[in-house]
Amino acid sequence: MADAMDLTGRTEPIEQALAGGRSLWDDARTRLFRNKAAVISMIILSILVMIAVFGPLVWVHNYKTISTSNEIAPTLENWHILGTDTQGRDLFARLMIGLRISLAVGVVATIVSLVIGVTWGAVAGFVGGKVDNIMMRFVDVLYAMPFIFFVILLLTVFGRNIILIFAAIGAVEWLTMSRIVRGQTLTIKNMEYIEAARATGVPFFTIIRRHILPNVVGPVAVYVTLTIPVVIMAESFLSFLGLGVNEPLTSLGVLISEGAKEMQDKPWVLLAPALTMGVTLLCLNFIGDGLRDALDPKDR
Repeated sequence: MADAMDLTGRTEPIEQALAGGRSLWDDARTRLFRNKAAVISMIILSILVMIAVFGPLVWVHNYKTISTSNEIAPTLENWHILGTDTQGRDLFARLMIGLRISLAVGVVATIVSLVIGVTWGAVAGFVGGKVDNIMMRFVDVLYAMPFIFFVILLLTVFGRNIILIFAAIGAVEWLTMSRIVRGQTLTIKNMEYIEAARATGVPFFTIIRRHILPNVVGPVAVYVTLTIPVVIMAESFLSFLGLGVNEPLTSLGVLISEGAKEMQDKPWVLLAPALTMGVTLLCLNFIGDGLRDALDPKDR
């Protein structure tokens, strides 16, 4: 009886595994949620996103309302918890709207780079030959151009506006994405199921959509989480140089630039946006590290 129970106890996990079956994404999700740093970062980032989206809507002060009173230090009176700037605008309201703009630039510009980079890399890697050589030499030429110089040139020629900042940063951040996708595509395109799809007459773009792209999602997802911080830093640098968003809108980079001018007398004006940006970038990087570890089959 004991031997039978022991045998049953040993076979039950095997039967459950065969019956249930766990996909790659189920396994990756389990591994991701075991990463405490990634989970805490996701919680903190979710709170920051909620503050950026809904904070300006419910806060008692508007980010562009100019008060007639003089500049004040942080106080609970009238809910100026970070005080006001030189024009009498509430700094906490401007911090929330600045976080919203920075996150929006990061997400939208990353989506632009994702669409261009994945499409470019998948086509170049799958077609191969002269087409691949021409497409990747074009990428090399763009790589040779200084990133900030290219963005500043676009902003100088076409003028400053929030949409152009999205497009300008996203239009140059796709280069690394295309190389990653091309490398993955070169590995995948010689697999048996790709050859079978070709032999049965499956259209070119259908093969890319159904077989190539789903198999490069892992590396792309990791790189996306690491691209958003790079884009936010790029926008902040442009704003620091005075090439960012126009007033009355603001961003974390604009707030840091303004706070740096008054850091000796009013350090909180610099510390608040700098700390917000630091926490946001750390969270995104921890999430990216967690995704990388969760999707890497070598770490199983």
